[in-house]
Amino acid sequence: MNEPEKTPVRPEVYPKGQKPMRLRNEAAKESFLRRMRRQRLKYITILPSLVTIINGACGFAAISFASSAGASMSGQFSYHRLTLPYFALSGYMILMAMVADMLDGRLARMSQSTSSFGGQLDSLCDIISFGVAPAFLMLKILENKIAMLEINPVLLSFLERFFWLAAAVYISCAAIRLARFNVENEEDESAHMSFVGLPTPAAAGVIVSLVIFHQETVPDILTHPGRDWSTGGIINFLLDDLLLYIIPFLTIGLSVLMVSRIRYPHVINQYIRGKKPFAHLIRAIVFFGLIIWQRQFAFILIFCGFAASGFLRWFYYSIRRKNQPIVEPDAVSDIDL
Repeated sequence: MNEPEKTPVRPEVYPKGQKPMRLRNEAAKESFLRRMRRQRLKYITILPSLVTIINGACGFAAISFASSAGASMSGQFSYHRLTLPYFALSGYMILMAMVADMLDGRLARMSQSTSSFGGQLDSLCDIISFGVAPAFLMLKILENKIAMLEINPVLLSFLERFFWLAAAVYISCAAIRLARFNVENEEDESAHMSFVGLPTPAAAGVIVSLVIFHQETVPDILTHPGRDWSTGGIINFLLDDLLLYIIPFLTIGLSVLMVSRIRYPHVINQYIRGKKPFAHLIRAIVFFGLIIWQRQFAFILIFCGFAASGFLRWFYYSIRRKNQPIVEPDAVSDIDL
């Protein structure tokens, strides 16, 4: 019995330069895996990374302490002989984060182990410690203040939304400031003589210094023996009420300075590192003396003075450039003759 003839199977023909979809997908997958294996992080520097993580942990602790202030009846944190207002303790946590932020980059450069990983980790921790934490601290202390006032519900709702808006603007500008720094940053130490825009630690320091002064120094002033200004009076209004209500407007101003192009000096590289004039030593001694004598006032002087210095310098040179006479070319030629 004759078997039926089988039609020959023609091999699939693809246009020149093309491959079957299955083969193209497999090739793309293998290429992607090769790139991932090349980009996989294998080694990191432990000590600088650990200090950077301490920075972020201090920022998280600041948020935690600020949120505990409203839940606590006394508003005071007590541990053995240490007693501090929760808001002030939150501010001190942010200051500790600043110390860690200052040390991690220094350690990485001293050990010659700067890396892209360290820079990205530093920015992520900075947005927690100097972006979210100060904004949350400002928001909570103002909410705690207006909760004790008997005001119109409409005005109360307006104030809460305004405080929230100021905090959101600050966080957004801090994130933009850090992202811009990552893009424009150069690893060469000689290029780090100044910052473009107010650094996020300095902006956080302005808010923190005012909060610490309000929580620790103002109550002592208002309840001074023989001078009880705690109820009514212009002194109570200026120190207790007006100081707090200025903070949200100041926060918005700091946000603008962070994303501006105003230059601020790198304090360590310009005034401390290397050989400097003798006057720099005298200034450092004065600042350390102020911190030891009255740290709350010294923090305000240092941080607010630094934030205002860049703006005032920019404003002065802008006015000076506008007031300079424009010399005509003919006048220049006459002078040369």
